[in-house]
Amino acid sequence: MSRNDAVAAARRHLTDGGFAADLSRRLAIPTESPREESGPDQLRYLEEEMRPMLEAMGFECRIIDNPKQPRLPALFAARREGDDLPTILTYGHGDVLWGMQGDWKDGLDPWTMTVRDGRFYGRGAVDNKGQHAINLAALRAVLETRGSLGFNVKAIIEMGEESGSPGLREMAEQNGDLFKADVLIASDGPRIGANRPTIFLGARGSKNFHLTCHARDGAHHSGNWGGVLKNPGVRLAHAIATLIDANGKILIDEWRPPEMSATVRALLDDLEFEHGPEDPEMDENWGEPGLDGPRQVLGFSSFEVLAYHCGRPEAPVNAVPGIATATCQLRYVVGVDGDRILPALREHLDRHGFADIEVEPMKRGFFSATRTDPDNPWVRLAASSIEQTTGKTPGILPNLGGSLPNEVFAEVLGLPTVWVPHSHPSCSQHAPNEHMLESVAEEGLMIMAGLFWDIGERGKV
Repeated sequence: MSRNDAVAAARRHLTDGGFAADLSRRLAIPTESPREESGPDQLRYLEEEMRPMLEAMGFECRIIDNPKQPRLPALFAARREGDDLPTILTYGHGDVLWGMQGDWKDGLDPWTMTVRDGRFYGRGAVDNKGQHAINLAALRAVLETRGSLGFNVKAIIEMGEESGSPGLREMAEQNGDLFKADVLIASDGPRIGANRPTIFLGARGSKNFHLTCHARDGAHHSGNWGGVLKNPGVRLAHAIATLIDANGKILIDEWRPPEMSATVRALLDDLEFEHGPEDPEMDENWGEPGLDGPRQVLGFSSFEVLAYHCGRPEAPVNAVPGIATATCQLRYVVGVDGDRILPALREHLDRHGFADIEVEPMKRGFFSATRTDPDNPWVRLAASSIEQTTGKTPGILPNLGGSLPNEVFAEVLGLPTVWVPHSHPSCSQHAPNEHMLESVAEEGLMIMAGLFWDIGERGKV
């Protein structure tokens, strides 16, 4: 039996309908982690879907209690083949964001998988049930083809990623020996484009916070008080204008990364975003001058005002409001000191005369920026394997534009991290009509079977 046999077996899992059957059962479990009463559904996903599959492949499984959010446990599974073999850690999350039932098009339901026009529709199809379903099925194809993997493998399936992965860091800190491995190989997020296999090596960090101007309690009639009372909405707007200019350039020096290395610049210059029919047109000359597309999204920081509230937007009245609040976010790359983001903001506002603007960190929405060295041998192995399987040169992203808990693997466990996504930019994750492309699922199964086969062939990297 050969590498080609393993790749073909993984592909048959899609063409014979096995992948659709597995995914349909898993999408039917409404594992919305923000939903307070979702605990039974989270445990059901782990115990009824993940455990039986993994145990049938020779894994020993256990539930890891979540020390910060008990209703969001994790499953840990391990298959050991030899002390002298490399150990791969893989990861996925079985929780999803809100289903948004009723907002999906043409009668689609978030909890009922629908196959239509070459797409698998359902909440979690790409984020992340479908992605770790591909990886585990590919592992099984290699195991059944070769009779062994040729390496040790550990798997973590958490159930809280969409709620900020509460407790995942603590689980890793408390189980360092249990989770010990040579590399993380996992899948999340989108490819650079539907037709180009992709590897990303980390993620942008994220800091979410509220800015508030609390001028006074209550509102006061604008005819009687307008012109003599400070308007907090105006004050807050001017404060934000000192953080970012009218064309999106960040104005706080400590939020701006240092100049890109030649290696990172070369990777980004090789990438172009694929524009889907439902994607918005990118605004020219927005963001950092001289950067566009992947160079802006993947290589630099971005500041966003996510929400702005002043007065009563749903029913405006003739009154000077007493308070205004903006919810903001900074996404940042390696080179920006995450611990200095909010202190630098406070200092900047004070220098510009906005001591009355309060800064409050959000309780969730904090991730560190991480990036594996592009020249790491695990990265080179993954890239060459993908090219052998597909005949395509994969796009290598120094980091994902979004954020995920890669810091747990990179910083707490000290692992090189290699992510091979099986989604595409127009997948509608976190929105109605989330879907995975059949073509990407098929190629993803083949890619991962080839990669796992090659790891078993080559041994220690």
